[in-house]
Amino acid sequence: MSMRDTELKIRFTPGHVEVVQESIDTPFKRVLVTGATGLLGRAVYREFQNNGWHTLGCGYSRARPRFLKCNLMDEDAVRGVIQDFQPHVIVHCAAERRPDVVERHTEAAMNLNIHASATLAKEAAGIFLIYVSTDYVFDGRNPPYGENDAPNPLNMYGKSKLEGEREVLRHNPTAAILRIPILYGEVERVEESAVTVLWNRVQEGVESSTVDHCQQRFPTYTGDVGRVCRLMADRRLQDPSLRGIFHYSGTEQMTKYEMACAIADAFSLPSSHLIPLTEQPAGAGAQRPQNAQLECSRLQSLGLGVEPTPFRTAIRDSLWPFLYDKRWRQTVFH
Repeated sequence: MSMRDTELKIRFTPGHVEVVQESIDTPFKRVLVTGATGLLGRAVYREFQNNGWHTLGCGYSRARPRFLKCNLMDEDAVRGVIQDFQPHVIVHCAAERRPDVVERHTEAAMNLNIHASATLAKEAAGIFLIYVSTDYVFDGRNPPYGENDAPNPLNMYGKSKLEGEREVLRHNPTAAILRIPILYGEVERVEESAVTVLWNRVQEGVESSTVDHCQQRFPTYTGDVGRVCRLMADRRLQDPSLRGIFHYSGTEQMTKYEMACAIADAFSLPSSHLIPLTEQPAGAGAQRPQNAQLECSRLQSLGLGVEPTPFRTAIRDSLWPFLYDKRWRQTVFH
């Protein structure tokens, strides 16, 4: 669906210049994506933009020139963006999602994960808000976890996201919470994701490298999460009853060691230098759940489930630009 709008253009003809008003199609559906400069936000922004939505992305330190710069800690700035753009949907991707960073810089992380989320929810009253949360709200001792299971986060990151969920629903009861696990996708640098960062250990392949083989994870492709958000937004425009907590996850269970081996296999690289670490070393940072597998049948029952992209396929698409030898893509994909 779109509406007609106008814009001014300069038209040049030999010996003549004139300003003309031309009619253009503007998508009627408007979505605001916070954290649009980040790993997930970029994928969400692209999904909506490619599917008939008028899409506005905002960020902060990396925002310009592509995205709107907005400090989510500034209530007036948040209010101004919402009032100016009048979105039908907001997807709140902005967060401090690195557990070890949250443990070290707790106050700043709490401000972003809790207080900024509360501000956004208040200013978005009457607007469908999707708050992206995490599987780390669970302790990982009794998987799989459904939407109605009691959370019990083990680390400050999980606690901050759980409190963010509660603040969002308190201020905006018609919002949706979308819990997802460890993410990977197209990255600007491999350190952007706890999955793609394994690439350095895989590709170097000279010295032995130990990789965690304790915690069971479910790596989830950002492109799939973006599609889930867009499907939820489309449905909400038709059905105002869509609200509450939802889970989405990849289905391939892997430790980080198994992810690293799968990455090596996807690129036909050796993995014999990778050594599985079966015990957590002392002082290894924030405590992680052993297995926080999410049960995702609610989305599926509503026809909003997305078949996860196979890990091997998605990780090749995500990491091939970081190959030492770029000729690999030509020989493997063509």
